Amino acid sequence: MAIVTGQTGIVKIGSSAANENAVGNVRSFSIETSADTIESTVMGQTEREYLRGLSTGTVSIEAYWDETDEGQLLMDERAIVFFEIFPTGDASGQEKYTGSGIVTSKSVSAAFDGMVEASFTIQISGAIATP
Repeated sequence: MAIVTGQTGIVKIGSSAANENAVGNVRSFSIETSADTIESTVMGQTEREYLRGLSTGTVSIEAYWDETDEGQLLMDERAIVFFEIFPTGDASGQEKYTGSGIVTSKSVSAAFDGMVEASFTIQISGAIATP
Protein backbone atom coordinates (compact mmCIF):
# COMPACT_ATOMS: atom_id res chain seq x y z
CA MET A 1 0.00 0.00 0.00
CA ALA A 2 1.39 3.37 -0.99
CA ILE A 3 1.45 6.35 1.33
CA VAL A 4 0.15 9.47 -0.42
CA THR A 5 -0.37 13.12 0.31
CA GLY A 6 -3.78 14.76 0.28
CA GLN A 7 -2.94 17.45 -2.25
CA THR A 8 -4.68 15.63 -5.11
CA GLY A 9 -7.95 15.00 -3.24
CA ILE A 10 -11.20 16.06 -4.88
CA VAL A 11 -14.70 16.62 -3.48
CA LYS A 12 -17.63 16.67 -5.90
CA ILE A 13 -21.13 17.82 -4.88
CA GLY A 14 -24.35 17.82 -6.88
CA SER A 15 -28.12 18.03 -6.57
CA SER A 16 -28.33 14.56 -8.13
CA ALA A 17 -25.98 11.62 -8.52
CA ALA A 18 -25.55 12.41 -12.20
CA ASN A 19 -24.43 16.04 -11.96
CA GLU A 20 -21.72 16.29 -9.31
CA ASN A 21 -19.08 18.96 -9.90
CA ALA A 22 -15.78 19.57 -8.12
CA VAL A 23 -16.01 21.96 -5.17
CA GLY A 24 -13.49 24.77 -5.57
CA ASN A 25 -10.85 25.84 -3.07
CA VAL A 26 -11.13 22.77 -0.81
CA ARG A 27 -8.53 22.87 1.97
CA SER A 28 -9.46 19.62 3.70
CA PHE A 29 -12.21 17.06 4.07
CA SER A 30 -13.02 14.14 6.32
CA ILE A 31 -15.42 11.23 6.30
CA GLU A 32 -16.35 9.88 9.71
CA THR A 33 -18.46 6.76 10.18
CA SER A 34 -19.51 4.92 13.30
CA ALA A 35 -21.79 2.06 14.29
CA ASP A 36 -24.12 1.58 17.23
CA THR A 37 -24.14 -1.52 19.37
CA ILE A 38 -27.18 -2.98 21.07
CA GLU A 39 -26.66 -4.76 24.35
CA SER A 40 -28.17 -8.25 24.43
CA THR A 41 -26.92 -9.40 27.84
CA VAL A 42 -29.43 -11.34 29.97
CA MET A 43 -29.55 -12.31 33.63
CA GLY A 44 -27.11 -15.03 34.59
CA GLN A 45 -24.40 -13.96 32.14
CA THR A 46 -21.09 -12.73 33.53
CA GLU A 47 -19.94 -10.90 30.38
CA ARG A 48 -21.85 -8.37 28.34
CA GLU A 49 -22.92 -9.30 24.81
CA TYR A 50 -23.75 -6.99 21.96
CA LEU A 51 -25.40 -7.07 18.55
CA ARG A 52 -24.58 -4.83 15.64
CA GLY A 53 -26.76 -1.75 15.42
CA LEU A 54 -27.19 0.96 12.83
CA SER A 55 -24.33 2.87 11.27
CA THR A 56 -24.10 6.59 10.66
CA GLY A 57 -21.64 9.02 9.18
CA THR A 58 -20.76 12.60 8.33
CA VAL A 59 -18.70 14.39 5.71
CA SER A 60 -16.90 17.59 6.72
CA ILE A 61 -15.45 19.99 4.16
CA GLU A 62 -13.22 23.03 4.76
CA ALA A 63 -12.69 25.49 1.90
CA TYR A 64 -11.82 29.05 1.05
CA TRP A 65 -15.19 30.69 0.40
CA ASP A 66 -16.08 31.36 -3.23
CA GLU A 67 -19.50 32.91 -3.73
CA THR A 68 -19.45 31.87 -7.40
CA ASP A 69 -18.60 28.18 -6.81
CA GLU A 70 -21.57 25.97 -7.70
CA GLY A 71 -20.58 23.19 -5.28
CA GLN A 72 -20.27 25.55 -2.33
CA LEU A 73 -23.55 27.27 -3.20
CA LEU A 74 -25.41 23.93 -3.19
CA MET A 75 -24.43 23.29 0.43
CA ASP A 76 -26.97 25.41 2.29
CA GLU A 77 -28.30 23.95 5.52
CA ARG A 78 -31.11 21.41 4.95
CA ALA A 79 -30.09 20.86 1.30
CA ILE A 80 -30.01 17.27 0.06
CA VAL A 81 -26.76 16.70 -1.83
CA PHE A 82 -24.94 13.86 -3.55
CA PHE A 83 -21.19 13.52 -3.12
CA GLU A 84 -18.18 11.82 -4.62
CA ILE A 85 -14.96 12.06 -2.63
CA PHE A 86 -11.62 11.06 -4.11
CA PRO A 87 -8.86 11.10 -1.44
CA THR A 88 -6.07 10.77 -4.05
CA GLY A 89 -7.58 12.24 -7.22
CA ASP A 90 -10.15 11.03 -9.73
CA ALA A 91 -7.93 9.12 -12.15
CA SER A 92 -9.22 5.75 -13.28
CA GLY A 93 -8.94 3.13 -10.56
CA GLN A 94 -8.57 5.59 -7.68
CA GLU A 95 -10.50 4.95 -4.46
CA LYS A 96 -13.68 7.00 -4.11
CA TYR A 97 -16.56 7.34 -1.67
CA THR A 98 -20.05 8.12 -2.95
CA GLY A 99 -23.37 8.76 -1.27
CA SER A 100 -25.93 11.36 -0.37
CA GLY A 101 -26.95 13.29 2.68
CA ILE A 102 -28.39 16.40 4.24
CA VAL A 103 -26.30 19.50 4.85
CA THR A 104 -26.58 20.07 8.60
CA SER A 105 -24.26 23.03 8.98
CA LYS A 106 -22.61 25.76 6.95
CA SER A 107 -20.24 28.34 8.37
CA VAL A 108 -18.58 31.25 6.61
CA SER A 109 -15.99 33.17 8.61
CA ALA A 110 -13.44 35.90 8.00
CA ALA A 111 -10.74 37.73 9.90
CA PHE A 112 -9.25 41.09 8.96
CA ASP A 113 -5.87 39.45 8.34
CA GLY A 114 -6.96 36.21 6.71
CA MET A 115 -8.93 34.48 4.01
CA VAL A 116 -12.70 34.13 4.01
CA GLU A 117 -13.25 30.48 4.91
CA ALA A 118 -16.23 28.14 4.78
CA SER A 119 -16.99 24.84 6.45
CA PHE A 120 -19.79 22.41 5.68
CA THR A 121 -21.10 19.27 7.38
CA ILE A 122 -23.21 16.65 5.62
CA GLN A 123 -25.14 14.00 7.55
CA ILE A 124 -24.88 10.89 5.41
CA SER A 125 -28.22 9.25 4.61
CA GLY A 126 -27.90 5.57 3.80
CA ALA A 127 -24.68 3.78 3.00
CA ILE A 128 -21.43 5.08 1.57
CA ALA A 129 -20.43 3.18 -1.56
CA THR A 130 -16.81 2.46 -2.42
CA PRO A 131 -17.08 1.03 -5.92
